[in-house]
Amino acid sequence: MIDRPTIDRIMDATNIVDVVSEFVSLRKSGTSYKGLCPFHDDRTPSFSVSPSRGVYKCFSCGKAGNAVNFIMEHEQMTYPEALKWLARKYGIEVKERELSDEEREQENERESIFIVNEWAAGYYHDVLFNDPDGQAIGLAYFRQRGFRDDIIRKFRLGFALSKRDAMISTARKKGYKDTFLVKSGLCGQRENGTLYERFAGRVMFPWMSVSGKVFAFGGRLLDSRTKGVSQKYVNSPDSPIYHKDHELYGIYQAKKAISKEDKVYMVEGYTDVIAMHQCGIENVVANSGTALSIYQIRLLHRFTSNVVLLYDGDEAGIHAALRGTDMLLGEGMNIKVLLLPDNDDPDSFARKHTATEFREYVDSHQTDFMEFKTTVLLRGVNDPIERSKAISSIVKSISVIPDQIVRATYVKECALRIGIAEQTLISETNKMIRNEREQKAKQDEREANRQTATTATTATASTAAGQPAGKVIGMPRYGQQLAELERMMAQLVVRHGAEVILHDLENDDGTTSDVTLAEFIYYDLSDDGLQFNDPVCHTILQEAVAQIEAGNSSLAEFFMRYPDLQVSNLATTLGTEEYHLSDSLKMKVDEEFLKNQAVRLLLEYRMVIVRAQLDECKKQMAATTDDKEQLQILNDINSLNAIRTEIAKRLGNSIII
Repeated sequence: MIDRPTIDRIMDATNIVDVVSEFVSLRKSGTSYKGLCPFHDDRTPSFSVSPSRGVYKCFSCGKAGNAVNFIMEHEQMTYPEALKWLARKYGIEVKERELSDEEREQENERESIFIVNEWAAGYYHDVLFNDPDGQAIGLAYFRQRGFRDDIIRKFRLGFALSKRDAMISTARKKGYKDTFLVKSGLCGQRENGTLYERFAGRVMFPWMSVSGKVFAFGGRLLDSRTKGVSQKYVNSPDSPIYHKDHELYGIYQAKKAISKEDKVYMVEGYTDVIAMHQCGIENVVANSGTALSIYQIRLLHRFTSNVVLLYDGDEAGIHAALRGTDMLLGEGMNIKVLLLPDNDDPDSFARKHTATEFREYVDSHQTDFMEFKTTVLLRGVNDPIERSKAISSIVKSISVIPDQIVRATYVKECALRIGIAEQTLISETNKMIRNEREQKAKQDEREANRQTATTATTATASTAAGQPAGKVIGMPRYGQQLAELERMMAQLVVRHGAEVILHDLENDDGTTSDVTLAEFIYYDLSDDGLQFNDPVCHTILQEAVAQIEAGNSSLAEFFMRYPDLQVSNLATTLGTEEYHLSDSLKMKVDEEFLKNQAVRLLLEYRMVIVRAQLDECKKQMAATTDDKEQLQILNDINSLNAIRTEIAKRLGNSIII
């Protein structure tokens, strides 16, 4: 882990205009710089860089952050990798903290496996181009498939010699240990302890992470050896650095094109990815035969929300297109389907057509997923029971879509397509949504009950005398409301936390002191035993108070350099103005305004908690028949209602009980 002094030196040396200019053409505009956003298809300059604040912001797509965030987003690096990139740029030596023995052992193992894999990728690639057998067998195979040498080099394709100890003996000569040859999955180990090469006699496809590290391999038997063989491909087994359901083949080569095009093509195999790159379509990845997982979807979602499922048009291709789509929809992905004709896959189709023809076909034959699913499931189905099952499956897919407008649009389209009243589909969709939410609420509540000591909220709403004793309850129904209010208060803290909103406040010892906005929010919550549920917002508030007490009023700069990436990202986003307003339209932000904002948010926060407590009391009342316990609960309800009414008065609302 990079230590704090090193991070500070890197951030002190970093000029965000200098960094961004390596990737974006910027021009001066007042006190800032403007250019075309690199994160979406920007036609008018909406990307702004502020050298004084050290942040960037796109006022079209919403991307924002500091120089580290920019490098992470643009180059798809981790936080430490981005810091090291900046350190190299400015000639700063990176010092990392001392790891524990266990951490050091794990890190050394992971790093050793990466080193072995990197060497192996280079070894197989060298064999392919420079060994006689590699040229005659492996390279000839790839060229026979129509792959150009530049594409072969781009994907670092290789060949493993048929002799099952060829790679092993070379690795040993280079000083690589047998332990890591086995842990990487390059080799297997027999009962007698001897090693054998897993991929001998196969052409090799290295798997690379988003940052370009080789973490696994796929090996394919050549065509002459595949007759009667059920397993043409062998992949690396799971290892400390590789889990197949977490990864996507080709993501490293595709990441920039995906971000630029704001779309990704999903195919099935290695050669499909490579063939499409050769046709000039680079925003393509493969899940290589595994069912899509939530990890793979979220990896894609870092780059785009738009996915096109590109498969051959046979039954297997149709099944693959339908598989896992509800999970994609549930994660907010927009799905289209493209089936190739004549049972072609992208590889074979590319070999039959020119690159121009391939691109034209891809651009003109994409079908909206819901249209595709409706057509496929209802084609030739006349039996009422089977038809109702198909319609239920379609409605189920619609119900998982998080965006209400998109969901409503699909309901209307499906009603027209399948000839069922729109209201009937709406009713069924709502029923599925309610069922899913109820299941989720029950699951959340069970989880909250299991972890009451750490995840529940203390039931306190006011310092008024006579209020009921605090209870610890789970509040799944109110979690989103609390999260939004916490984020709004965190935004106030990041932007104005160090500004004084109360002067000469008398302390218990008779002295007086000024109170800043961050301190006001923190101590007001603490007086009632409350704290933010969101750990990132909680850290922002705590750290802000600590910095103010230490005499540091530059909260924005402090959070911009904060070592925790989640905290730094959120604070940077919250601290960036959403819109540029002229001076005449800007709202005056003074002490009174800030105090009123803080008071109102704190009252609204307490109101949500009180409502949650009332719901919990009502549940308890319905669940008990004990007169004494019911009386106690009724007293609690009356006290909570009194508190709710008092909060409502202060908020200026009227509550109907």
